[in-house]
Amino acid sequence: MTRVVYESWGQRVVFGSGTARQDVAAEVTGLGARRVLVIAAEGEQALAEDICEDVPVVAVFGGVRPHVPVDVAQAVRAAAREHSADLLLSVGGGSTTGTAKAAALTTGLPVLAVPTTYAGSEATPVWGLTEDGHKRTGVDPKVLPRVVVYDATLMLSLPTRLSVTSGLNALAHCVDAWWAPRHNPISSALAVEGVRSLASSLPRIVADGQDVEARREILFGTYLGAVAFAGAGSGLHHKVCHVLGGAYDLEHAALHSVVLPHVVGLNLPAAPDAARHLGAALDERTDPFGALLALYARLEPPRALGGLGLAEAELDRATDLVMAQVPDSNPRQVTRDEMRGLLGRACRGDTPVRVPLTALRTEEHPQ
Repeated sequence: MTRVVYESWGQRVVFGSGTARQDVAAEVTGLGARRVLVIAAEGEQALAEDICEDVPVVAVFGGVRPHVPVDVAQAVRAAAREHSADLLLSVGGGSTTGTAKAAALTTGLPVLAVPTTYAGSEATPVWGLTEDGHKRTGVDPKVLPRVVVYDATLMLSLPTRLSVTSGLNALAHCVDAWWAPRHNPISSALAVEGVRSLASSLPRIVADGQDVEARREILFGTYLGAVAFAGAGSGLHHKVCHVLGGAYDLEHAALHSVVLPHVVGLNLPAAPDAARHLGAALDERTDPFGALLALYARLEPPRALGGLGLAEAELDRATDLVMAQVPDSNPRQVTRDEMRGLLGRACRGDTPVRVPLTALRTEEHPQ
């Protein structure tokens, strides 16, 4: 076997249904925390108050914003210092977890994360900060939450559209792990199981948003995908989304759900191992890309970046920004024309296509 290097990250994870309050209290006690700073967006503060009823809370930080602007990071760090917090407890989606990570990055405080979406950020040591339209990301073990408390019932009020886009964001973690810079057999195997769980469960919550067991399966898939992503690193899909999200402040989960099939269509012809993994996960060996598009047809997520706020006039600039971040390890050498074509199709909401390896795609676009 070819030499394999895999780095795992230490974290305690608790899965439950209807047990968040007692699980959080027990984990806070286990961490020995006595001064807890709760981080929750305004719309989730009532939920956070309920979950943290038996926790020694000293303050609540509510200034959460998508993509974690630098001024938000500075504010949450100041709140942690002001209240002499010894634990950061985040209740919310990826932006909330990211805000806690921003504080942990400079303070070294431990994080206990209670996710309310399928963002997966809670299981990675990746942080991100946005300033002047540019999103910087990095990896640091200090930001990995020490404990994650999952509760499937916390997802029951998640609207169908957000459930779908957030779940596809989780699926993107899995897919990107098959061609990310540190991709390896262990991360790839985790990602296969993650896609399998997500693909089988997401259509069930579209049919019935109160299906707790399906919600629980999605959480398993979310966690597996995030761990795979943490081990493999950030591939082309996430580079595209980080650039666009930071530059144009696009809705995070919807952005990932739009971009994913376009990146798969670009990379899969050059990535036979990824095609085999995707086929195994979707139980379709001959046409895994078609199976992914069929899943999208069942879920009906947003399809166009234009609908999220990306103007077609920005596509040339966006292409240049993305091209500067294409990983050297990507399975195909992406040309500017190919990336411009990909972003154009994603902006308009065109059907994703397989991009042949022999094709040099030059598409008409405004100058």
